[in-house]
Amino acid sequence: MTTPHPSSPASPCSMPPQLTPEGARVLLRMIPAEIGPGLSEAELDAVEALFGFGFSADHRVFLAAGLPLGSPSWPDWRDGDPDDLAHRLSGPVEGVLFDVEHNGFWHPDWSPRPAELSEALRVARAESASIPPLIPVYGHRYLPGTPGEWGHPVLSVVQTDIIIYGNDLTDYVRHEFTGRSGGVSSRTTVDFWAHFVDGGPGIDITAPTPYAPYAVTAQEAVECFRMLAVERIVGRRPSPDQLIEAGLTALLLDVETESLPLLAGLTRSEHARADGLFERVLGELGLVDTLPADDSGLPWEAARWELVRWWLRLIVNGSLAPGAGGDLITYEGWGALDRPRALRPLVDAADAHDDRFSVRAGSREQLAAAIVAEAERLLAGPWPPPRD
Repeated sequence: MTTPHPSSPASPCSMPPQLTPEGARVLLRMIPAEIGPGLSEAELDAVEALFGFGFSADHRVFLAAGLPLGSPSWPDWRDGDPDDLAHRLSGPVEGVLFDVEHNGFWHPDWSPRPAELSEALRVARAESASIPPLIPVYGHRYLPGTPGEWGHPVLSVVQTDIIIYGNDLTDYVRHEFTGRSGGVSSRTTVDFWAHFVDGGPGIDITAPTPYAPYAVTAQEAVECFRMLAVERIVGRRPSPDQLIEAGLTALLLDVETESLPLLAGLTRSEHARADGLFERVLGELGLVDTLPADDSGLPWEAARWELVRWWLRLIVNGSLAPGAGGDLITYEGWGALDRPRALRPLVDAADAHDDRFSVRAGSREQLAAAIVAEAERLLAGPWPPPRD
C-alpha cells in the first residue's frame, strides 16, 4: 500500500493571500443562496470528528463566516443528512474505483494491477485508503482536506475527469458565481489528485468531438469541413476517421474537388495521409481564407465563438450528446473565453447533468433536455451573445 501523499509546496511568491473572516464574508455575498450562521469552532470540530477528515484552513474560515443553504448542491454541514454527507465525501474515491472497474483505470502510484477484476478492486480500495480526501464545496467541486493548509485549488471532479476549477477558494467563488478571475496562477497541490490534472485520464479537450454526421445538403457538408478546420485552429484533433467520413459525406452530396475522392477513399492503412488531403480539400473549396484570425486579446476568440455556435447546433439537431456538448462548451468555450455570463446558464445545466446529486432530483433525460433548451435559447439570440 502506498503511504499518504503529501501536498506539494508552492513557492511563496505563488501563494495566494490567506482568507480572512472579512474576505470570506465578501465571498458569501457573491453567492446567490441563503446564507445561514457560520459554523462555530465546536461545530467544525464535530463534523471533522464524525466523518474522520479535516477541513483545509481556508475552507474552515469560509464555513465559519456563513453556511450557504437552500440548494442541494451546497452540503449542509450543520443539519444535513449524515448519509448524504458521507456519500458526498466518498464520491471522488468511488468515482476513481468506478473507472478502475469499468474503464481500465490504474493509478501509476499503486502497486501493479492484479489480473482478476475483483482483486484489482480490492487493491485499489486499499490503496485509496491513504489518499488525502477531497471535501465537497459545491456540487462536484472539491477542496483537499488538509488541516492547517491554505491555497489549494478547487477541483471539479466527475470520476477521473478532474480539472482545476478555481486556483484557490477565493478564485473559485469569483469564477463560479461572478465570472471573474482572481488572477492567481494555477497549480496542483496534492500528488494523487494532481495526476489527473497534470496529464492523467481526465477530460482531454483536444480529443475529437464525438458528433454524428449531420449533413444532408452540399452546403452543410462544406460547413462541416470548415468547422473541423476551425477546431484544428484551437488545438483540437479531428480523427482520420472523421476527416474521411466528412469527405465521403461531401462526395455523396455532390461536392466536387480534385482531392475529395482521394480523401473519401482512404483505407485504414492510409490514415496518415488524411491530414494532408484534408488541407488540399480546404484549399480547393476556398475555405482557407474564410477561417477566423487571432486578432483579439483572448486567444482565438472568434474561432471559439464559432465553435460554440456549431456545438450548440449539433446539440439541438441531435448530432452531439447534450452532456458531451455541454462539457465541450464549458471547457473550450466558457472557460477559454473568460467565462462570459451569457454561457453561464448552459454551463450550469451541463454541471447538473454531470452531478450525481442533481441526478437524484430529476432524471438524466430531464437534465439533458435542459441543456438542449438552453442551446436553443442561445441560438435564437444575437451572436456572439452579449458578454454582460
